Amino acid sequence: MPGSPLEGELRALGFGVRVVTEPSQTPSALASVPAGERVALVDSRFVGHTHSLRLALTDPRFPAAAVPGAVTAQPEARPALAHALDTAVRGAAPAVPGAPLAPAAHPLRQPMPAEGGAPGTEVLPQTDTGDPLPDRLAGLLDADGTAVHRPDLGSLVAAVPASPQQRNEARQSVEAVDEEAVRLRSAVKARDGFFTTHFISPYSRYIARWCARRGLTPNQVTTASLLTALIAAACAATGTRPGYVAAGVLLLASFVLDCTDGQLARYSLQYSTLGAWLDATFDRAKEYAYYAGLALGAARGGDDVWALALGAMVLQTCRHVIDFSFNEANHDAAANTSPTAALSGKLDSVGWTVWLRRMIVLPIGERWAMIAVLTACTTPRVTFVVLLIGCGLAACYTTAGRLLRSVTRRATRTDRAAQALADLADSGPLARGLARALRPLGRALPRVAVPLLALLGAAAVTASAAFTSYGSAWPVLGAAVYTLFSALAVSRPLKGALDWLVPPFLRAAEYGTILLLAARSDTHGALPAAFGLVAAVAYHHYDTVYRIRGGTGAPPRWLTQAIAGHEGRTLLVALLAAVLGGSGFATALTALAVLVALVVLFESIRFWVSAGAPAVHDEGEPA
Repeated sequence: MPGSPLEGELRALGFGVRVVTEPSQTPSALASVPAGERVALVDSRFVGHTHSLRLALTDPRFPAAAVPGAVTAQPEARPALAHALDTAVRGAAPAVPGAPLAPAAHPLRQPMPAEGGAPGTEVLPQTDTGDPLPDRLAGLLDADGTAVHRPDLGSLVAAVPASPQQRNEARQSVEAVDEEAVRLRSAVKARDGFFTTHFISPYSRYIARWCARRGLTPNQVTTASLLTALIAAACAATGTRPGYVAAGVLLLASFVLDCTDGQLARYSLQYSTLGAWLDATFDRAKEYAYYAGLALGAARGGDDVWALALGAMVLQTCRHVIDFSFNEANHDAAANTSPTAALSGKLDSVGWTVWLRRMIVLPIGERWAMIAVLTACTTPRVTFVVLLIGCGLAACYTTAGRLLRSVTRRATRTDRAAQALADLADSGPLARGLARALRPLGRALPRVAVPLLALLGAAAVTASAAFTSYGSAWPVLGAAVYTLFSALAVSRPLKGALDWLVPPFLRAAEYGTILLLAARSDTHGALPAAFGLVAAVAYHHYDTVYRIRGGTGAPPRWLTQAIAGHEGRTLLVALLAAVLGGSGFATALTALAVLVALVVLFESIRFWVSAGAPAVHDEGEPA
């Protein structure tokens, strides 16, 4: 009804409203909306909270969504919606379990609205008795194979009352719920860490609301968080106590903004492909830039901690790769029924153990708080030593738990999981060519041999880099053995219970070799150059993870070939260490770091700003 509160709510959500009084007008109203725009159909009898409509009708992550009395479709789902609408209006649809349909003899006994929708077109149906047309359409979309997202409303109300009494009861239910309080609570990510939950989110959610009311976007807040962290790194690089104190304070401020951007996205449902890329990569960029700032600050005071800074980055990245690999390996598996998982489930019922286990893994909130306090109160060396010990213990805890789950779980890995692990392995031309040649041998090996081969190859190259004479041919030989063993490990589908360990072993081998050779070169500038090279390669590996999570698969093959794959880079660094001496090795590492960074950043930015990139946002446990 023109001028009704519902029409005002829809306009406030960004929709233009059209009222349809006859069912036969609905298809034409839908067709009149430009094909590239979102449409929504809302029953004019709808009673509920505005946020219920916001959750269903404005979330850009889902092609189709519905709540009682309302359904929406983005451009890719509009043909399916048009087909469902035509079926409903004609009354020719077969009975669909769970989907209320009008009887064939009475195609639509109530004049329901149809909508033309786009970033702003909504059509309201007029009232009558019977099941709401939007609900019928949602059922038909499901039956036709189009997934319809139905948001969890919790205590929010969304209803289409059929009588004045029901309408009055629905309005009373709406008034009984504090919609804004629910919206603020839902803005906070589930399963956040202890520090974030108790020390950040209680006020950051209000910062998110403040930003939303002033038209700020999550991307702007994310960028502000990055700039704040970079300023913190610059303060740490001064090497003075006031600089360290300012760095610690600014790092915490950056983390508050980091929480705020996600809460703002959930509060206002402002999800975007660019935001997904920024959110996915900036956390790592901020943390590793801060490591570099601490190392520069220590150097100003006469202490060289670049090896510790690089070691912290290697350890943290390998921890993340372990998480990613394990999760991807079990992405499509049935529920975990192993004894270890059962014990974990029992512990979840004991409240204090939940928080303790979340703190033990040292998630980003606890980790950044620890770094900030140590920076302000101690020295960069102490900060890195404590960080390495804490992250090392956390890595042992999480890896041990995942190993126990893997060996006690009987699950079949899917082809998708095997492909994801192969993509995470990041094999280059050498490893791929050898893998094809060694495929018959690889298939004859027992499953347990696959991670063992990766481990042995990693041990060969890192041991030769650590314990043989710098500049000798031994690291080159170790890298050759590593290339052979890693190729053999990926020569068969990675479907074994422990095959998810292959990518972490390969990451540890590549990063560790670069660290060891740079440290043992005893050349000025080698470790900072190695830090830059590992940072560039780690960015590529993180980018691969987020693409896989988004369902688009790994980066294109040409990118892996252009940057030589893990085995090619490891072999190249070993050769450079053997051939070049003095400052030549540092210069070569710097050039390699710049080259890799330029290539991976160019392709990554091209992908994430393209229309085909997925709007992936981390809603799970913090890293």
